[in-house]
Amino acid sequence: MSKAQLDMFATQEHVSPAEPAFYAPDLDRVRLKLEAVLRELRLAEVIPWDRKTYAFHQVVFPQMANALPAEEAFKYRMEFQSLIQRLDF
Repeated sequence: MSKAQLDMFATQEHVSPAEPAFYAPDLDRVRLKLEAVLRELRLAEVIPWDRKTYAFHQVVFPQMANALPAEEAFKYRMEFQSLIQRLDF
C-alpha cells in the first residue's frame, strides 16, 4: 500500500468533527403552508385526505408549527386539532 493510501486512513486529532448544519426555516413560508392546510380543512365537510395524507398532516403540521413563536404555534395546533375533530373519519 502506498503512503498516499495509508494517509487516507490516518486520523487527525486536531480536526473537530463537522458540526451539524443548522436550518432556520422561513417563518412566512411556514405560515403560508400551515394556512393552506387550515383553509383546506375549513372548506371541507369531511376529511379531504386519504388515510396516508391524514397521518402525514397529523405528524407534520404540529412539527411545522413548532418553528413559530410558542403562542402562535399553540394557536395553529389548536385550530388544526379543532378542525380535525369536527371532520374526523
